[in-house]
Parts: sequence; structure tokens; C-alpha cells
Amino acid sequence: MTTPWGELALTRFPEDPRDRLRAWDASDEYLLRYLAQEEIALSGSVVVVGDRWGALVTALAAHRPTQITDSFLTQEATRANLARQGLEPGGVRLLTTRDTPPDRVDVLLVRVPKSLALLEDQLLRLAPAVHEGTVVVGTGMVKEIHTSTLELFERLLGPTRTSLAEKKARLIFCAPRPSAERPANPWPYTYTLPDGIGAVSGRTVVNHAGVFCADRLDIGTRFFLGHLPDGKGARRVVDLGCGNGVVGTAVALANPQAEVLFVDESFQAVASAEATYRANGVPGHAEFRVGDGMAGVPDGSVDLVLNNPPFHSHQATSDATAWRMFSGARRALGPGGELWVIGNRHLGYHVKLRRLFGNSELVASDPKFVVLRAVRK
Repeated sequence: MTTPWGELALTRFPEDPRDRLRAWDASDEYLLRYLAQEEIALSGSVVVVGDRWGALVTALAAHRPTQITDSFLTQEATRANLARQGLEPGGVRLLTTRDTPPDRVDVLLVRVPKSLALLEDQLLRLAPAVHEGTVVVGTGMVKEIHTSTLELFERLLGPTRTSLAEKKARLIFCAPRPSAERPANPWPYTYTLPDGIGAVSGRTVVNHAGVFCADRLDIGTRFFLGHLPDGKGARRVVDLGCGNGVVGTAVALANPQAEVLFVDESFQAVASAEATYRANGVPGHAEFRVGDGMAGVPDGSVDLVLNNPPFHSHQATSDATAWRMFSGARRALGPGGELWVIGNRHLGYHVKLRRLFGNSELVASDPKFVVLRAVRK
């Protein structure tokens, strides 16, 4: 990536030489150009929210910024990219969206997230630290910045305007109004599940901001819940890419003897899964882990993996995450262990499962979704 301060060699995490997706985009470049051209004083407390792969904080490392991210993969990419430039990792403070934000923010740089709810939550958490002299600049691709995005900045921080578009990217400029009254943070959001979906019927769900389908049960998960294995005899179960933890909670309720591992790369998701599990007083043992899929799970230690893999990496459509999840599940499953997957029909997951496991069984289908089962031989 070319920056006003030189060239940076950046990669996504985990690094894959076959991956042709970049670790930055035009909105990152636009923001860095603006900061240099306008000679913005990057002094005091510099906070970067939503940095995708660490491109922004790596470029600004000399100013000792604080990065706030919901993504474990972003944190790992940031550490790797700092090291790749020979920069001290201690020069950048890495916080998650669940951590207490800095008490004071003098420069606030926001890479607009896909989730408006996550943006709302983070702006509300940061607002008390913003003062009249705080420089607030947002950035994103044109297709990511909507009227609702600008209204949110305006309502929570102060008067907001946008730049002209460059290379399909746009900047957001906000003049903080610290004295303004702000609404209470509505997150996390709690709702009750409908009947007719098995063990979790009528149970409570807790969703932190940014977790998929925050205010209702999404149709894919609902279909999956209607066709889950009973889990009987499974001692170690993994809810892989757990989101709000509804699937893993359903298994734990149906089989209290099982140990359930909830894992996701989103800090918000794992916090939601734990809150959902605790809210329902589920018996048995559970572990909640933020990480890269099945990394860290010992080989052959798992009996059952349940998975609804994402097929987007931010704005890019990609099957790389699903492939890593399936491969990790196969490694972690013991002989006879099973991977159950739900996905959109058109994604063709049965082909990948047959390549990895040598088998794939269609458990259930409707016009939109399929539930597949693969057995570790």
C-alpha cells in the first residue's frame, strides 16, 4: 500500500499466498492522504475504530494509536503487519470492542463497519471521551456510507458532512458537540425465541451490537435448529462461528452431559453467546473462545461440530473462511465424529465436504438452505 509516508507491505490474516484480496482498500488510502494533505495534528490520543486488517494503525504507528476492533483476525493481522514493517508491536495499543475505551480521544478515525448497530454502539461508548477539539474523520467505500450512517454521526457526536468521492471512497467529517444529550446505549438487545424450534423454544437470546440478525432469529438458523442432531453420546461439541450462541445452547439443553465450546472470531459474538447461555441457566459445562476457527482445538478431541460458515469477508464474497472451518473441523474430529453444516443451496458446500471427508449426506433442504452431514472416517 502506498501512503504519504512510504510503501507498506500488508497482508490479511491468516496469510495465504493464494489469496488475491488486499489488506486495504481505497477508503484507507483516501483517509491517509487527507490526514497528510491537511496536515492534521496526530497528537494526543489517536483512536482508530474498525481498521479492517491493521492498514491504518500500521501506517500511523509513529503516532502510537489505539486500535478498537471486533475482529480477532484483525488483531492478528495488525500484529503481523507491524512486525513486517519492523515496527514495535507495543507502539500500537490493541483494544477490542468489549474493552473500556480511552478516557480521552483527540483524534478519532472511523472505518465505517458493515453493521450500523456496531457503529452506534462504538460511537456511544466513545462519545464521553470526545471533546470540542477532537478531530473526527470517518472513511468507507461509497456503497458502505448511507444517509443513516451520516445521521448516526450527527445524532451521537455533532454536525456531519461528507467529502467528494475518490476511487469510489468517501470521507465523513464530524464536528463534535460534547454538550449534546445522547440516548442511552440500547445494546445488548434481548428477545424471546419463538416456539417450534426444539430445545430453545421460548428461550432468551442476548445480542451485542454487530452480531448477525440482532433483533430476531434469522431464517437459516431457524431451519438448522429444526434439524439438529440430538447430540446424545457426544461429549465434546463445538459451535463453530457461534454468533449469538443459539445453536450451541440448543445442544447443551438437549444434552446436559456435553461440553460445548463456543468459538467465533468476533468479540461481540462470543460475548453474546456467553450471555445467551447464562441467561437460560443451561446445565453442564461450556467454554467461550475468541479465535480463528478450530485453531487451538487438539486433533481428534471433538465428537460433533455445528457450523453456519460466512461466505463474505467484509464486502468480498469468498469461500476461504468456510474451507478453513471445514478443514479445521476435520482435523479436530475424532473417528466417527460428525460435522453438520447449514448453508445456502447455491454455495455447493457438499462438494467441499466430499473432497475433505470423502462423504457428504443431505440431512434436510428447503428452497433456500441445505443441512449437510459429513463423518470423519
